[in-house]
Amino acid sequence: MEDILRPLYQERASHDETLGVLLVEKNKKYSPSTDHFDVILFIIVERAETSWQVKHYEFEEKKAALHIVDLQQLNEWLMLGSHRRVVDWVVNGRVLFDRNEFVDSLKTRINDFPIAERQKKIGIEFAKLVRRFSDGKELYYAGHYLDAYNNIMHALHHLARLSVIEHGFYPEVTVWNQVKQIEPEIYKLYEELSSSEEPIHKRIELLIIANEFSMSSKTELASRHLKEIMDAKEEPWSFSELMEHKELSDYKIDLSSFIEHLKEKEYIQVIRHETKGKGIYHRTYKCVR
Repeated sequence: MEDILRPLYQERASHDETLGVLLVEKNKKYSPSTDHFDVILFIIVERAETSWQVKHYEFEEKKAALHIVDLQQLNEWLMLGSHRRVVDWVVNGRVLFDRNEFVDSLKTRINDFPIAERQKKIGIEFAKLVRRFSDGKELYYAGHYLDAYNNIMHALHHLARLSVIEHGFYPEVTVWNQVKQIEPEIYKLYEELSSSEEPIHKRIELLIIANEFSMSSKTELASRHLKEIMDAKEEPWSFSELMEHKELSDYKIDLSSFIEHLKEKEYIQVIRHETKGKGIYHRTYKCVR
């Protein structure tokens, strides 16, 4: 198969911006890990006009997908977990080309999962957890049980991913299988929500209580990345300053609810500043030490 597909990647491998080429073959009849293609060619480039380009091919009654991804997009996927199949492709893919051992070092980075990167991913997952959980609670108390169920399930998923990251692993597509081995207590929450015979509102009610406990126990860990950034200066931070910080750009729309959660848990304090409007204050934020 490699010989047949060589013309698709050989010329690209000669380009200076090409860092690596990996090949991933379908290993079972039903294979969502390869998007149901027989083979994936994954080409990593340093920079490109299009951050992610995909082309589809056919050969000998088989299907192939060619993915060309620039380094910035790849790092975003690894940090946000927004394309979890990529972790599997990088870790398990066969290396066809590796410029200056880039792919080898990338595999090592994923396997070792550096502490700084891990802390940032934990913060991002926790911020998403807070957002989903808050939305789920609000919908539950408004009586919208199916919508509440959907949000609480997503919140549990972020809690599961957070747990996997905390233990030094990248979350995989089969994250619940990972969690079952690492933190069976969280897996039991998932079972309770998805397969219990209790009425749906009772299941959600129990999960809200359990989830609040889990969130409280992980707040200190999840806040470390954000607190390190905020402690870098003595003055309080405005919210716009936090939003514009390059290290916090991946938190995006979840940052506001995360800050409010940390304020409620007394990890962050609000510093008020007078404005020209009578009785109106500008809120800024400072870590509690």
